[in-house]
Amino acid sequence: MKKIIIAFEGTHFSEGAFEFARRLNELQPVLLTGVFLPQTELANVWSYGDALGAPFTPVMETEEAEVVKQNIAHFEKRCIGNGIDFRVHKDFYELALPELKNESRFADLVILGSEIFYQDTGLQFSRHYLKEALQHMECPVLLVPEQFEFPESNVLAYDGSEEALFAIKQFAYIFPELTDRETLLVYASPDSDDDFPDIIKIEELAARHFSDLTLYKLNVDPKKHFSFWMAERKSSILVSGSYGGTEFLQLFKKSFVQDIIAIHKVPVFIAHK
Repeated sequence: MKKIIIAFEGTHFSEGAFEFARRLNELQPVLLTGVFLPQTELANVWSYGDALGAPFTPVMETEEAEVVKQNIAHFEKRCIGNGIDFRVHKDFYELALPELKNESRFADLVILGSEIFYQDTGLQFSRHYLKEALQHMECPVLLVPEQFEFPESNVLAYDGSEEALFAIKQFAYIFPELTDRETLLVYASPDSDDDFPDIIKIEELAARHFSDLTLYKLNVDPKKHFSFWMAERKSSILVSGSYGGTEFLQLFKKSFVQDIIAIHKVPVFIAHK
């Protein structure tokens, strides 16, 4: 049984995030811990962990508090109705990122509704807040759009780097119930003469975990075209490392995964050390 944190921000209840957790529970029972963060400016929530001086304590308006209580009741009802073992951590009313970071240390996965990062903010700022959120989590993060098709296939972003291998292994360890699905191990390069990095070694590893594996060379510039290619694979999940690695995995400098998240088409699994 996996322990999964599902984090909701303020008055926003992500039905997409919950639906993904519900489908996972159907495949293999999970413990789902609901975390309800106060609604504040995203800058305060996600950058609080690096702030100096006294902690920032958001003030929850009475009207907002009532909506959050309704969301908690909705979460509990949905969990009970779907036979999901659950917990609710209500002490997050007056705390932000540090407590969520601590929670993630004791979890297998954090699920976030990806569209919350793009509501009422500019794209540039949204990318910054999303990067902050992912950097502070101490377990892999799954970003889920509100509308999606539950994955029937996996796309493993690969460039031979330590970060790519770490994410692939983490996905296989956390989601063994998804490893029998069609899986593309994708290496993207605009140079058709580029060799697939360490092709024998990665095939030996990945084929042990993914029973329907294909190594796929995508002859495109990932900075310009990967997000469009990925957006067409609507019943897939993208698996990617973060923060480091080669150009293919410089996610937030090169932004191709950011583009995929912003398009709101497919779930994205991100793991980093």
